[in-house]
Amino acid sequence: MLRVDRLSAGYGEATVLRDVSLQVAAGEVVTLCGRNGAGKTTLLRAIMGLHRQVQGRIELLGTDLGRLPPHRRARLGLGWVPDDRGAYATLSVAESLTLPPVVGPEPWPLARVYEVFPALYARRGAAANTLSGGEQQMLALARVLRMGARLLLCDEPTEGLSPLLVGQIGTILREARTHGVTVLLVEQNLHFATTVADRHYVLAEGRIVEALDNDDVQAREHELLSYLGI
Repeated sequence: MLRVDRLSAGYGEATVLRDVSLQVAAGEVVTLCGRNGAGKTTLLRAIMGLHRQVQGRIELLGTDLGRLPPHRRARLGLGWVPDDRGAYATLSVAESLTLPPVVGPEPWPLARVYEVFPALYARRGAAANTLSGGEQQMLALARVLRMGARLLLCDEPTEGLSPLLVGQIGTILREARTHGVTVLLVEQNLHFATTVADRHYVLAEGRIVEALDNDDVQAREHELLSYLGI
């Protein structure tokens, strides 16, 4: 689904990522772990076309994304879920889901969205700025699925949420996966990561330093928590 080969990228004159390579297969959930400032968010934004690509190659289903602006990447199936959730404060939940255009190749019908996100159905008439943090995160995920994303780029979807809401986000990601959605997410919560993801990449100073599976993470949990400063 996604292939990143020897990517260097950054913003302004700063190069943040150096020689980053990774792959995400269709239907996988893969996490990016690392300390603050390691380059995790920059990598997601570079894949979406929001940061300058200095060298290397980014492919989505074999299509080179290097010269495509973000809206063209969205039409190919990339969905961006930022850490600030990007809610339109004055729009209702229903408006937030139906007003944005369907641009990707595999849009979810509204009935499926409400089936997977029953909390949003219950709050469909509420303004986005009245939602809880967890509900806003659900809305951010639902919006890109409704627009047709088949690969979600999620930046810290569980940050600041209660354990109950973290569990709900995990359920939603697993449900999305059963519908054929692929996920690449930045995640600091290692326990959560092992419950939803197949594999994990560890970034440090703009480079990938390790690729781990769930058994590796569980066997080295204390070491990794110390390394990540958590």
